[in-house]
Amino acid sequence: MAILILGLIIFLGAHTLTTLRETRAGLIARFGENGYKGLYSLVSAVGLILMVYGFGSYRAAGYIPIWDPPVWTRHLAIPLVWLAFIAIIATYAPPGKIKGWLHHPMLVAIKIWAFAHLLANGDLGGILLFGSLLAWAVWDRIAVKKRGDLGAPASASFTKGDAIAVIAGTIAAGAMVAIHPYVIGVPVV
Repeated sequence: MAILILGLIIFLGAHTLTTLRETRAGLIARFGENGYKGLYSLVSAVGLILMVYGFGSYRAAGYIPIWDPPVWTRHLAIPLVWLAFIAIIATYAPPGKIKGWLHHPMLVAIKIWAFAHLLANGDLGGILLFGSLLAWAVWDRIAVKKRGDLGAPASASFTKGDAIAVIAGTIAAGAMVAIHPYVIGVPVV
C-alpha cells in the first residue's frame, strides 16, 4: 500500500504542479522548456510505474474490503467506461461536437473512468487509487476554469472527429473488456 501511495503522491504531485502556474513558470525558466518537459515526463513515469506496481502488490497481498458494491454498480461501470474511452479519443481527434461539449475531454474521461471504478470497487486500494484520481481531475478542472482556459470550442455540427471518437472509443473500450482479465487481473464481465 505504501508504494501505491508514494506513486500517487509523485504522479499526482507532478500533474498538480501544472496547475501552479507561477511555480511551473519558474521551473521552465530554470530548466528551459525541454528540460522542464523532460523532468515532468520522468517524474510522471516514475509515479505511474510506482502506482501500477503498488496497486498490483496491494491486490496480490489481498484486498482490504470497505464496502460491498451492489452488482448493478458493476453493470453501470461498463457504459461509463465506454463513455470515458470516447472522451479520451475525442481529446486527440480533430475538433467536433463531442470535444466542444466536453471542453476538456481528457479531464472528463478521467473523472468518468475513476467514478465508474469507484462504483464497482469497494476495497481500500481501489478507493484510494480511483478516489485520488477523481479528486485530482476535479481539482484540475477547477484550476483550468480559474485561469480562463475554456477548452475546445463548440462545434455547430458533428464532424469526422466525432465519428473517430465514437468508433475508436468503442473499439478501445471493447478491447479493454477483452484484455482486462489478462492485463488488470480482473474480468469485466
